[in-house]
Formats: sequence, C-alpha cells, structure tokens
Amino acid sequence: MKKPVQPTDKSSPWKAVGLVSAIGVELVLFTLLGFFFGRWMNDITGGSGLWIGLGVLIGLVAGAVGIVALVRKVLEGSNE
Repeated sequence: MKKPVQPTDKSSPWKAVGLVSAIGVELVLFTLLGFFFGRWMNDITGGSGLWIGLGVLIGLVAGAVGIVALVRKVLEGSNE
C-alpha cells in the first residue's frame, strides 16, 4: 500500500488560522492599550475625552504597523 504524499510546502490551514488569530489579538491589544493610555491622560489633564479618542487612534495605527510587520515576517519565507 502506498503512503499518501505529504505536501512539501510550508503552507497549511493552521498557519493561516494562526496568522488571522495573531492579527486580531494584536489589533485588539494595541487598541485597548491606546484607550487606557488616553483615559489615563484624560484623568490627569481633566480633558473632555479628546485624549481617549487620540489614544484609540494611536493604538489603531500602532496595531496596523504591527500587523504589517507580522504579515511580512510570515510571508518572507513563502514564495507568494
């Protein structure tokens, strides 16, 4: 009986699932950190919530930069 041929490339469904999960976790984590930083700055300065909005936006931008770096690292070994 012949053994089934295993794919030789390193791509797999689990790699894709891991990448999607890491992207989601990274975006949520950075956004929450930005929110808490903004809330802390808002409490210190006694602002009207502007710091919270800025913190969330900064967190989203930082998360997007982290996602780009993550995707580049994952794709550098592939031939896609």
